[in-house]
Amino acid sequence: MLDLLTLGAETAKRRKSLGLRQADLVEKTGISRATLNALENGRCGELGFSKVMKIASAVGLELKLQRAQSHRPTLEDLLKEEAND
Repeated sequence: MLDLLTLGAETAKRRKSLGLRQADLVEKTGISRATLNALENGRCGELGFSKVMKIASAVGLELKLQRAQSHRPTLEDLLKEEAND
């Protein structure tokens, strides 16, 4: 499951790989610099769907929907998933 910490880290990584500054991404998305900074640094408590989509789109990422697991994954499940990535 994707959480805001992961989203923020991936956004920062992708933004930097594209050679974009936070100011550039703010200009492209209309999201405030404070919000973007909080997201990228793991301090964002909530973020609306439209903001998530604007940010993801601006850095060339997409969200993927998939069927939820019917149970919480075990450590073994998580290790298998990590090995397959």
